[in-house]
Amino acid sequence: MATPFQSSPLSDALVILGAAGIIIPAFARFRVSPVIGFILVGMLAGPAGLGALAARHSWLGFVTISNPEAIQPFAEFGIILLLFAIGLELSFRRLWAMRRAVFGLGAAELLLSAAILGGALHLMGLSLAGAAAVGLALALSSTALVLPLVGTTSPVGRSAFAMLLFEDLALVPIVFLLGALGSASGASLAGLGRTVLLGAGVVAAMLLLGRLLLPRLFAQAARTKSPELFLSASLLVVIVAALATTAAGLSPIVGAIVAGILIAETDYSSEVEVITAPFRGLALGVFLITIGMSLDLGAILADWSRIVLAVAGVVLVKAAVTFGLLRLGGARQAVAAETGFLMASPSETTLIVLAAASAAGLIGAATAQLWTVVTAIGLTITPFLARIGRHAARRADLQGEVELPAAEAGRVVIIGFGRVGRMIADMLARHDRPYVAVDSDADAVAGYRKQGLPVIFGDVSRAELMDRLKLGHAAALVLTMDDPVLTVRLTRKVRSWCPGLTIVARARDASHAAELYRAGATDAVPETLESSLQLSEAVLVDLGLPMGPVIASIHEKRAELRKEIMELGELAEEPVLKRRRLRDAGPPGS
Repeated sequence: MATPFQSSPLSDALVILGAAGIIIPAFARFRVSPVIGFILVGMLAGPAGLGALAARHSWLGFVTISNPEAIQPFAEFGIILLLFAIGLELSFRRLWAMRRAVFGLGAAELLLSAAILGGALHLMGLSLAGAAAVGLALALSSTALVLPLVGTTSPVGRSAFAMLLFEDLALVPIVFLLGALGSASGASLAGLGRTVLLGAGVVAAMLLLGRLLLPRLFAQAARTKSPELFLSASLLVVIVAALATTAAGLSPIVGAIVAGILIAETDYSSEVEVITAPFRGLALGVFLITIGMSLDLGAILADWSRIVLAVAGVVLVKAAVTFGLLRLGGARQAVAAETGFLMASPSETTLIVLAAASAAGLIGAATAQLWTVVTAIGLTITPFLARIGRHAARRADLQGEVELPAAEAGRVVIIGFGRVGRMIADMLARHDRPYVAVDSDADAVAGYRKQGLPVIFGDVSRAELMDRLKLGHAAALVLTMDDPVLTVRLTRKVRSWCPGLTIVARARDASHAAELYRAGATDAVPETLESSLQLSEAVLVDLGLPMGPVIASIHEKRAELRKEIMELGELAEEPVLKRRRLRDAGPPGS
């Protein structure tokens, strides 16, 4: 028999907060996405998990959710807050600039995916109206999961957001269309027209009143210096906007996005985003728990082959359609591949469309249940699809959409493109000197390649890579790696290959610099000494000394320190000067 506590909302709150405070950090420690953690919590704590055993083992009531329907409003509120946060990152100018992508790419992706999926289902025996309904449902992608993974500022994020925004706008017309197909009359279509007109009027009124009232509202809340009041004002705006669009027959998501865009035009958007973040994260976690509760592991295992084929089919079709449309639109292969995998799974709004299709009599209960399970599994694997997409993007980037300028005379080769290497590259670019950089961090290289920088992925310990760089034609080699042993080893190898090449190496300290000089470096720059010289220069200039004499004294001190380091390395200056004369005589053959 359940105790009053076990059957109260406090028991459900205990499970949710326990998941957020204990289980999710444990997943994060092993670099597992929190999305997966929350969904697994829902599977375990839901009625198909441990909840099924709570009748025989009363103590399980403390770790299960007794009333799944009671937390549904909190899950919906999480999605609203998420879309509100996305709206905060937008502006009217940016939305206007995206209009072609939203209504061109977004419409094409939704309709083409729906047509292919619906056509396949019709060929497998589903009625034409039912196939169209399920196809439209499965063509939708999850705004709540996709955008937090990529944001809205990267090329992948912008492409995904354009398609997701169109899908969110199309949700209400899709539901009305299904009602019209179910009733076989024009009444629903007439209702759709009224809803569109009323919704447009409500959104226009929100835009007008919001621009007039919101700056005053938040200014007054800010003057009180009360975080609680500022938070209350923020949540009030979100809830009122969502209720307004819901009353007009539109999705509350539309109201949340409009509210975010309006606040983004004020001076208080950053504070609003920060103060609502904890509520947004927890409410979104509740939403993911509800997704997990909809998964019945026993039912999945009983029909696993059909479910796996259905999930694979949906993912492959949507990924291929998105990839193809982006490539036709001129997107780079890496961007198209990553976006395709991100958009491949169904959406939480898929469940809404499936429920509407079932209520209209277009599909049976068994069909609706099958695709509900497929949708839940698709949402669960979204982080894995995102990881696969990133891997595919890296492979596409590293296969050479940007050619390595291996034979370009006079270029500088930079090994290591972290903080130090990037600074050197910026200075070379400022003086119009060509360069090529090599780094072993595949994720970083993919990001630099997206920015158009001449960076390649590679392991500099491999002789084949060094041969490809044609160091005999280079103007200089700069070693910035944070690996003292590898830096010395590479300096020694390259010096034996190219006696006259300028080699400038980053050193940790004076002893490491001396070792680099012994290995053949033209210049070795100790980080500790350079930072001391820069601090000395700043102090002397701030004390009022003329800039010219200060810089001259810094150069003199640097020369003294270099001489001391060479003496530490038991080197005279003549070997270094000889290498510089060889360099000035001209590059040797490769």
